[in-house]
Amino acid sequence: MNQLFNASSPYLQQHANNPVHWHEWNEETLQKAKDKNKPLLISIGYAACHWCHVMARETFMNEEAAKVMNAHFICIKIDREERPDIDQVYMEAVQAIKGTGGWPLNAFALPNGQPFYAGTYYPTQHWKSLLQQIHQLHENEHLKLVDEALQLSNNIQKQQLLPLVKTEEKSELKELYLQLFAAWRGRIDLLRGGFGTAPKFPLPVGWNFLLEYYQQTNNSEVLKAVNNSLTAMANGGIYDQIGGGFARYSVDSYWRVPHFEKMLYDNGQLISLYSNAYLVDKNLLYKKVISQTLDFVEDLLMDKNGGFYASLNADSEGEEGTFYIFTQEEIEKNFDVDIAKFIIDYYHFTEEGNWEHRKNTLFTTYSPASYAQKTGISTKEVYILLQKATDELFNYRQKRIHPTTDTKILTAWNALMLQGFLDAFIALENPKYLAIALKNAYFLGNNLLKDDFSLYRNFKDGKASITGFLEDYAFLADAFLKLYQVTFNTHWLEISKNLIDYCITHFYDSTDEVFAFTSNLEKSLYVKKYEVFDNVTPSSNAVMANVLYRLGLLFDHQPYISIGEKLLKRMMPQLKNSGPYTAKWASLLGFMVSGAPTLAVIGPKSLAMALEIQRKSTSSILICGGIKENIPYLKDKLIEGKTSIYLCKNNSCSAPIFTIEEVLERI
Repeated sequence: MNQLFNASSPYLQQHANNPVHWHEWNEETLQKAKDKNKPLLISIGYAACHWCHVMARETFMNEEAAKVMNAHFICIKIDREERPDIDQVYMEAVQAIKGTGGWPLNAFALPNGQPFYAGTYYPTQHWKSLLQQIHQLHENEHLKLVDEALQLSNNIQKQQLLPLVKTEEKSELKELYLQLFAAWRGRIDLLRGGFGTAPKFPLPVGWNFLLEYYQQTNNSEVLKAVNNSLTAMANGGIYDQIGGGFARYSVDSYWRVPHFEKMLYDNGQLISLYSNAYLVDKNLLYKKVISQTLDFVEDLLMDKNGGFYASLNADSEGEEGTFYIFTQEEIEKNFDVDIAKFIIDYYHFTEEGNWEHRKNTLFTTYSPASYAQKTGISTKEVYILLQKATDELFNYRQKRIHPTTDTKILTAWNALMLQGFLDAFIALENPKYLAIALKNAYFLGNNLLKDDFSLYRNFKDGKASITGFLEDYAFLADAFLKLYQVTFNTHWLEISKNLIDYCITHFYDSTDEVFAFTSNLEKSLYVKKYEVFDNVTPSSNAVMANVLYRLGLLFDHQPYISIGEKLLKRMMPQLKNSGPYTAKWASLLGFMVSGAPTLAVIGPKSLAMALEIQRKSTSSILICGGIKENIPYLKDKLIEGKTSIYLCKNNSCSAPIFTIEEVLERI
């Protein structure tokens, strides 16, 4: 056993029996590299990563490779999900060197952490050759490596911040907002759904913005693009047609062949997306996706105490996707003739298979109605057949060896799933979803939130050990703000505010007017990181800006609003050119140009009325309320014995409104 035996990460523990003398990233390890004058070999991956497992099995278990690694390098293994700060830095290095990135990520660095070379997956022989080359360079041309590291570090540092821009007039902001869909259109695959070409990632933050954009502009082309993509994903192999839940991405442009790992952050955001879309047109396919995916999360990713686990592995039995795929012969042999015929036809099975080794992933191009039209049987009968096929496939698949679960609990990812349960509660009116959301919120508050409102990043086996990053604070503050709007319990609103205050003190760079990814109480890497672009999760700075602006309204606190506006203005020139990668910023822009619509609902029926408004209005609105004037925004709004609603825009509120119908009409 090496030093990873006692690591908090299940991924690191998987490497505890490697012959490589792995270390964790800490000051002691870095000092050891300096004392021995050895370069760092930094290998970064995560538990659900297929090629990480391949390299671990073939290379890091290879005695000859391990001997070279141990002799000439200080070897560090990192779970990218626990330490996104380290992962970001070395991912930028590999992208600068290779033009692309991915995991496993393998970087070579000076003892101070500055990288001079990086790559991704290496076959064993290639890896051993690379190790020898770098060792020889370190021994014979050390200054060349130092120079390379300095140049690479300087280039990464220069790319950190975007220039500040002048303040736009409100009319200019509105014009920019209205132009966004035209700027995005070229990125959208209007035929097959999604953004760009293969491989395709769901990027839910982009589709959520387009839903909001449709609600403000009533542009039917936008809604068509959203529904086309959501339907394609829900019918595709990226979605587990049997057990619910989405894989990380599709390797093809039709969403049919997934990369099979299931990540908590994807599923939390996609539940929110499908819930928000369901409110628009009550699509039954979306309802099925929401309920089936939440069942999957509850069954396989939820800790008994209310935390959510990080992921399910792509591999089982040593191979990728084995748990999820079938041959046509297997279906014909193990299922009743009529059910087998339906499965093969509905999910487009072939003897050759649509994947490797004559195996088939499950995808469909049918809806129950279109399949009924094709076959001549009733739509009701198709629904019955589909449910029976799903149940029988599920029970059959349960007998297989299941993919392993990464049971660490991460604050930021839990916040995204918490939001998902809240959005599903609003959309489907199932009180169970609110109960699970509350259980998770109390779990996070009790185990990952400290008395000074600082956060831990991780929780495993009853212990939290890693200091939180900006995304942990931003995502949790956002989730607790949402929880307040669903419960009107000011406990969650106050925590949200305190998390933001902590970030302003310990993460905000007032000179550059942006939040750093790492707290100023922590010793940072050789470069200070600022996360401003959305990706598979929204940018932590963009989420901070959205939360700051909304809390500034509710607490009548102009400094919050000012910071949020400054953050957005820095990103303004990027909005038209960056598509879904600035979607969360575009969302804030839309909220601002619409007058930041805010509802104050106060009185004995305030919560019930507020929930009904949220279910019937698809507009992006901020809601506060309760039975008493317990936050500044509610001051002087209570009318004894009545529930009154105030629609506020641009710092002025309407006269009291007493019916939901009138509120919806005005919105």
